Amino acid sequence: MLLHIVARGRIGRSPEADLVARYVKRLSWPVRITELPDIGGRVPVIEPQTRLVLLDETGEAMGSLAFAERLGRWRDDGVREVRFMIGAADGFDDAARAQADLLFSFGRATWPHLLARAMLAEQLWRATSILANHPYHREG
Repeated sequence: MLLHIVARGRIGRSPEADLVARYVKRLSWPVRITELPDIGGRVPVIEPQTRLVLLDETGEAMGSLAFAERLGRWRDDGVREVRFMIGAADGFDDAARAQADLLFSFGRATWPHLLARAMLAEQLWRATSILANHPYHREG
């Protein structure tokens, strides 16, 4: 199952880019990162069997185990791609939220977009590690 991060803004050379690269390199699942300008740009076509996840402050703040279980369920159901959308500074409108399969939040605090991308990469590594019974995740 492809894990596809579509993010507004360019990460360039930065400490956040290093963190994203570190976690993406560890993933054994296929990963694609698509960067779009803050405004405009072409969002890649959503193919059948894709689940759309918007990182959104109004979303569900699920723990790592629940997030891993959701990814595992989608994988087991034959989903081909999970697309994670990181919006511009103003986030997503109601129409975009209505199309999402999941609104996912890193809590009620506001996070810089580049840091949110790094946090997402880490959570994807953590979730796939949990599903592989890897000892990386420790709970409790």
